[in-house]
Amino acid sequence: MSSPGPTGSGYRRRLGGGRKEALDERLREALLEPRDLEPIRLEGRLIPGLGAQALALVHEPVDRPGKPLDALDGYMCGGGSHLASEYRPGAGNRKGRGVRSFRARCKKFLPGGLGYDRRGVDLDLSQEHELVRDTVREFARERVAPLAEELDREGRFPYELVAELAELGLMGIPIPERYGGAGSDTLAYAIAVEELTRVDSSVAITVAAHTSLGTMPILLFGNEQQREEWLPPLASGERLAAFGLTEPDAGSDAGATRTRAEQRNGSWIVNGSKIFITNAGTDISACVTITARTGEDEISNLVVPNGTPGYEISAPLKKLGWRASDTRELAFRDCAVPAENLLGERGQGFRQFLEILDGGRISVAAMGVGLAQGAYDLAYAYAKERHQFGRPISDFQAVQFRLADMATEIEGGRGLVYRAAWLKDQGRPFAREAAMAKLYTGELSNRAANWALQIHGGYGYMDEYAISRLYRDQKILEIGEGTNEVQRMVIAKHLGL
Repeated sequence: MSSPGPTGSGYRRRLGGGRKEALDERLREALLEPRDLEPIRLEGRLIPGLGAQALALVHEPVDRPGKPLDALDGYMCGGGSHLASEYRPGAGNRKGRGVRSFRARCKKFLPGGLGYDRRGVDLDLSQEHELVRDTVREFARERVAPLAEELDREGRFPYELVAELAELGLMGIPIPERYGGAGSDTLAYAIAVEELTRVDSSVAITVAAHTSLGTMPILLFGNEQQREEWLPPLASGERLAAFGLTEPDAGSDAGATRTRAEQRNGSWIVNGSKIFITNAGTDISACVTITARTGEDEISNLVVPNGTPGYEISAPLKKLGWRASDTRELAFRDCAVPAENLLGERGQGFRQFLEILDGGRISVAAMGVGLAQGAYDLAYAYAKERHQFGRPISDFQAVQFRLADMATEIEGGRGLVYRAAWLKDQGRPFAREAAMAKLYTGELSNRAANWALQIHGGYGYMDEYAISRLYRDQKILEIGEGTNEVQRMVIAKHLGL
């Protein structure tokens, strides 16, 4: 018995009459409408919903041994979708007619047609992204690495490095050029954060907190006047910004904020406190965006400039890791903030900070990959030079397996981070992927730092070896920007659980 397939008489009958017109209309809607469409039935067959991001015309399954469908089938991916037989590549001796027919139909509705790439998914970085990676990697190796141990030991904020990062345009990577930023994308930003963390987390979190938490709220929710006032000095790296969300009694339950702001005489009078706030108290800190209750059931965001009367900043907090970064407790006592410093609409603060956290998780996930990669680099080099029993310990299978596991998991984590960043850059939903990346890389960095220190043995426990600093810096990656448990809650919600 011959198996059904595209050979001989295997192709089903071609589309006829009204069915072709219906599919044409379906294709037109899919190409022009930026939304998913409900499934329709044509002659008793279910045609799945189509969207601008995932075309999914269906055909009868075909068996094409040794010859996969044209790359067009890969382009139109999504949950078992296939091409309609009208648009299949080739039919009998008219090879390729189906693909040409599909392209012709696309051109009817979109100028220039689909323009898909026959290579399918391209996992290579662009030249621009490669340039960012190489530039930041060189800077981290030549400028950050020689100072990292000293900065950590002294708990000294890296002003000189921040100034150099600003000169390179790395303090405002995803901020538009018209506001003084580099005008690049989230992926470039994630790559830069990853490369910095590979060498030192304190420098990396200074850049990440300033960009994702300090600057982005003003870019995303500020009016044009606020953007023009605040963004140029922030995006250029001349000044730093902070985000005040966490409170002594409002951590994972960020909606339980107790800081209040009341309107009085044309100002917002703020009372309350924030804790564990990054970049708020340096000599170049410009402002902090805080969440505050502006009514019984509403939270709003306010930009509070440094130096505002009633705004008090504690001495730097002593920490297990990230010792060279600036972490403070903030207090507001009848602090009068100008009414025009309300960020976005009143009462929208809860929605705003959730969106900010979604984006911030990408940068912290990039830190997880970077720290794991840095730990791997140190362990690999040490295993090559450390000799026991007459040979390098890298010759022993137990060490080889640990390094193999680390390398494998790092590649997986990097893929999650880059995909979340790419989705954000495409303007597509990314909250679930950001939470997945943050959860996975947080736990990955834990395993990698632990395994790397184990490979170092007793020397890894000494401060003179960099792995001890990475080991201390790692734990916060499972706490900040939402704990591992919160990430699982977010993911479960997006899964419909």
